[in-house]
Amino acid sequence: MQTLPAYAPLVLPAPSRPGAVASETPVVLAPMAGVTNAAYRQLCREQAEAGGESGTGRKGLFVCEMITSRGLVERDRKSIDMLAFDPGETLHSVQLYGVDPATMAHATEILCNEFGVAHVDLNFGCPVPKVTRKGGGGVLPWKRDRLRAILTETVKAADKYGVPVTMKTRKGIDADHLTFLDAGRIAQESGVAAIALHGRTVAQSYSGEADWDSIAELVQAVYIPVLGNGDIWEADTALAMVAHTGCAGVVVGRGCLGRPWLFRDLADAFAGKADRVRPQLGEVAEMVRRHGELMAGIMGEKRGVSELRKHMAWYFKGYPVGGDARRGLSLVGSLAELTDRLGQLDATAPFPVRELGSPRGRQGSPRDKVVMPDGWLNDQSGLALDLSAAESDVSGG
Repeated sequence: MQTLPAYAPLVLPAPSRPGAVASETPVVLAPMAGVTNAAYRQLCREQAEAGGESGTGRKGLFVCEMITSRGLVERDRKSIDMLAFDPGETLHSVQLYGVDPATMAHATEILCNEFGVAHVDLNFGCPVPKVTRKGGGGVLPWKRDRLRAILTETVKAADKYGVPVTMKTRKGIDADHLTFLDAGRIAQESGVAAIALHGRTVAQSYSGEADWDSIAELVQAVYIPVLGNGDIWEADTALAMVAHTGCAGVVVGRGCLGRPWLFRDLADAFAGKADRVRPQLGEVAEMVRRHGELMAGIMGEKRGVSELRKHMAWYFKGYPVGGDARRGLSLVGSLAELTDRLGQLDATAPFPVRELGSPRGRQGSPRDKVVMPDGWLNDQSGLALDLSAAESDVSGG
């Protein structure tokens, strides 16, 4: 077996607890709305635990879907229901969205005290217009004082429980309004454990190619760990990003859609192993069936199977699954029907190697203009602004 260099674990400190969270595999599953619920996180975690060195430590951090801080503080039922964890999920990791320092701190207190959350990630990278038009997500770091206040208060609230806080951001609003270097320095000064940088601007959304050079630039600018994000489609791409940028680990989002086994590849890759998973269609069908069972377990069969439908195109991308079969799977209504339709596929069909390295999930085109509040770019002070509307209806961002 070919052996490659092994990599250092990812360590996330809280101010009062230097080794609060550690992962042997320096990989984070990015929170994705409607995707990274407890069922999908369990699938990805199981795959990761099958890779790397057996009998050793944690094989990655698997982050819950984004929760809005105001929804949590107001005990919104949908927000509470999203805080579901499977019994094997020994480390509860949640991404929190918000724009108000006090509300973010209060929500963090709830997460740590009532839900046993051991890692809080903050979203300052969302490019969705319904978020940015109100001053949230990827445009918020332009207001340096507000960013600093949110980070400071959230870290203070989490540190009472020895919980580390990380943040995710983008390069900036557009090429003329970059924020990532200032955001990194503010994060470092505020006691943030690590910063994840998606190498695109808000204006780029998910289009074009991620700028890994910006990740390398941030690595040189701060001493806290920097996690690289953007265009990691394979485990070897993750190794290439680390080699190119010097980042301490990677955040994987769209690359794992329909491919939970990517986390096994990542665990192997960062452990210095050259093995990679190339599943036949029958093995993929078995994983889809397990995904359906896990979804039914947390949502009930009807809703769980319905929610599974969105994953079908991702799972079978590149495999010889005909149009009728794809349509049937995209409309499946029960676990029995799911089993029946999966059983009709050609289990021996090989992995489509031509798909290696190809983008998955949403891509789209760059935006001519980022939607923001009037006068947002006039100055970089924003602590006095009323952004309460920015926390309403951000699901799916």
